[in-house]
Amino acid sequence: MKLNEIRDNEGAAKSRIRVGRGIGSGKGKTGGRGVKGQKARAGVAVKGFEGGQMPLYRRLPKRGFTNLFAKDLNEVNLGRIQQAVEAGKLDAKGTVTIEALVAAGVITRQAKDGVKILGQGELTTKLAFEVAGASKSAVEAIEKAGGSVKILAAASQA
Repeated sequence: MKLNEIRDNEGAAKSRIRVGRGIGSGKGKTGGRGVKGQKARAGVAVKGFEGGQMPLYRRLPKRGFTNLFAKDLNEVNLGRIQQAVEAGKLDAKGTVTIEALVAAGVITRQAKDGVKILGQGELTTKLAFEVAGASKSAVEAIEKAGGSVKILAAASQA
């Protein structure tokens, strides 16, 4: 057998149906679209239309809101930072900033408003942090390990 002799099994590939090619084809005249009206035309999809009945998305009550002042923060746990230090990806002598965490691969995308440190996991290395925020438990764990936390002013405004 040669590459130019390879073929599909018989009946494995069906040829597509060419619609609108005469009534004898079984898919002629209206071409499978039914008859008349807006939806029989090309390029029309009426999303959420229920034949004049009040649509479900308008019948249901509105709830909640979007906070325009919410901060877009990356959240990182102390355990993840400790893993990066142990793996040699994060320098323990330098300051831990968002740029350092991105370079170490601890966070994948850089959020607009910075990083918040959370207290999950254990930190045994002395580290200096310059971040947008930190939970109380994270600050306690960092200071217990001999490190320091500096909350950046630009991120704490608003």
